[in-house]
Amino acid sequence: MSAEYHSSDVEQPAETRRPSRGVYWLPNLFTTGTLFGGFYAIVAAIDGNFSNAGIAIFVAMIADGLDGRVARWTNTQSDFGKEYDSLCDMVAFGLAPAIVVYQWGIERIYDYGKFWGRFGWLACFFFAVAAALRLARFNARAATADKRYFEGLPSPSAAAAVASFIWLVSEFPVTGLPALALAFAITICIGALMVSKFSYWSGKELNMRGRIPWVYAALIPLIYVLVSLAPVSLFTLFGLYAASAPLHWVWRKLTRKKRPAEVA
Repeated sequence: MSAEYHSSDVEQPAETRRPSRGVYWLPNLFTTGTLFGGFYAIVAAIDGNFSNAGIAIFVAMIADGLDGRVARWTNTQSDFGKEYDSLCDMVAFGLAPAIVVYQWGIERIYDYGKFWGRFGWLACFFFAVAAALRLARFNARAATADKRYFEGLPSPSAAAAVASFIWLVSEFPVTGLPALALAFAITICIGALMVSKFSYWSGKELNMRGRIPWVYAALIPLIYVLVSLAPVSLFTLFGLYAASAPLHWVWRKLTRKKRPAEVA
């Protein structure tokens, strides 16, 4: 009887076993929903359906908010899921809003000269680059960052601010160069906030499973009222969130200057 045997015939220690090559289907199902929302927003914008494009980006936001929570609730976190989520976020919250803005204004802004046409596509490209940089910075600093705050405007909130604005103006006969310049200026400002160092409240310390005073339950119908008033309410909500960190920074600067004067 031969003494030779293959190493595969012997059970290997747990730490030397090859990791499973499969992926968890449930959280990645929601992550794919994020990608689908971004892709559909691009297709809808190319077809000129900007209301549907805005709705698709918000659907992508909902899917993006659920995939991580589902992974934690079911204990199915994985490195593959993190990488896949970042790629899908880039499409849904980086490329899709930029293309939606470009498609909305490109047919109008070229009527005012080549300069404005170039300004339009450069503004959209800047937003896409800012989203990519924001996602890369988030991934690089995720292990050491303060979970209570985001450094820079989160890309889903940035996409929501831009998409809700285009959704809003697409439902009204908005014409003229000032409206087009405002749309691209908002795109640039939102992109700059993504790569800024402003601290935005993350809301991660909220306990979604906890109890709240019954009086606060009266505020729940307000959520449905805000949804019914979309896109006005959505643009107001995400616009205020985007402006909250810069305004808070200005407020702190002003109060710090007053305090030494009061002490003196």
